[in-house]
Amino acid sequence: MTITIIGHGYVGLVTACVFADFGNDVWVIGHTKEKINRLKKGNPIIYEPGLDELLKKNLKSGRIHFTLDYQSVSQSEIVFITVGTPPKENGEADLSAVFKVARNIAKNLSSNKNHFTVISCKSTVPVGTNKKVETILKKHSSKNSNFAIASCPEFLREGTGIYDTLNADRVVIGSQSKKAIDLLLKLHQPINCKKIITDLSSAELIKYVSNAMLATKISFANLISFYAERVGADVEAVLNAVGLDKRIGRVFMNPGVGYGGSCLPKDVMALIDTGKKLNIDSNFLIEVEKINQLAKENFLKKILKYSPGKNVAIWGLAFKPNTDDIRFAPSIFIIKELLKTGFQISVYDQEATINIKKIFNNQINYFNNPYQTIENKDSLIILTEWNEFKQINLEKVKKLLKQPFIFDGRNIYQPEVMKKLGFKYFSVGRNHI
Repeated sequence: MTITIIGHGYVGLVTACVFADFGNDVWVIGHTKEKINRLKKGNPIIYEPGLDELLKKNLKSGRIHFTLDYQSVSQSEIVFITVGTPPKENGEADLSAVFKVARNIAKNLSSNKNHFTVISCKSTVPVGTNKKVETILKKHSSKNSNFAIASCPEFLREGTGIYDTLNADRVVIGSQSKKAIDLLLKLHQPINCKKIITDLSSAELIKYVSNAMLATKISFANLISFYAERVGADVEAVLNAVGLDKRIGRVFMNPGVGYGGSCLPKDVMALIDTGKKLNIDSNFLIEVEKINQLAKENFLKKILKYSPGKNVAIWGLAFKPNTDDIRFAPSIFIIKELLKTGFQISVYDQEATINIKKIFNNQINYFNNPYQTIENKDSLIILTEWNEFKQINLEKVKKLLKQPFIFDGRNIYQPEVMKKLGFKYFSVGRNHI
């Protein structure tokens, strides 16, 4: 098929490269000339494992193209919208980019009645958005344009985006048009998973419910960590035992310094906002978000109370490993609050340093090596569970630190091991030593 994808962020670019690799002719539309030129040269702009190689492979084969104009829309059988839907101050999803793109699509749809186009939202959007997109398309397109709308939400995780696309748990397709459903099923045929066919509203809601559930599991784990710290229990032992119950499971039930990223925070807020508009009591989700904030605040309190000095190192800036994404990352909150209290901060992250510099500029010190970052520092703070940190030489870490204090916001080390090595180790929901 010929398909067009509008947007080249984590979702758009991964989707484009995977579908191009399946043999489709894929056009990716952006709005920044500099970024489009970089993509044309094989620079994926974002960090995602395996994406660099997949992009170069499909550029070489001529199956993927990058452009600023919408001409490919008229030739495409499927058009995906993958632009951002960031939260407004009140938590409502900002849909301005989606609606702007919809108008541009409408103006470029084929006026040939025999050419059928599916316009499908992959962006995470509140219930009813695709209907609004349909209204825009009808208003601004030719009377002869033959199209149908669909909702086809994405479920990939940053850091494992290509794997998740190829090994999806399910593909969700929501539409009232059988022709649209059949085309989307054909496109997704190489992906061996359950295909969920449903209506537009259900498809839109499925994505929000999925992310709200994942956020709930993380906040629940953090709530239990609060209990564990008060009574001297080990939250990891508790959750490991609870997670063995097949009805519950341990996946995503991880205590720490809180969730971040481009999905969970904004989608929980958007679902709360939708609840308000529908006059639904969403206090449950409000508490999920509140606990997430408390997790960050409680971890900060440990640092302020126990750090032997104010010259500290931070390992990990991205909201999770294997990405350079810092949107809603706990590191931003921790750094801002420590700076307010006069801390000197040195940071290291494999991929996210460039993005953090855009926020803090010269307020903090940046290093390209984890060992150099901690040299002669009063304590070490870990905020992202990169494998590099899990496999680090801890004896060398102890020698380089001025004081053997580690604040681990991701529970990547074992307290018994740290005690044996002579560290003062503070983690989440486990006894402090």
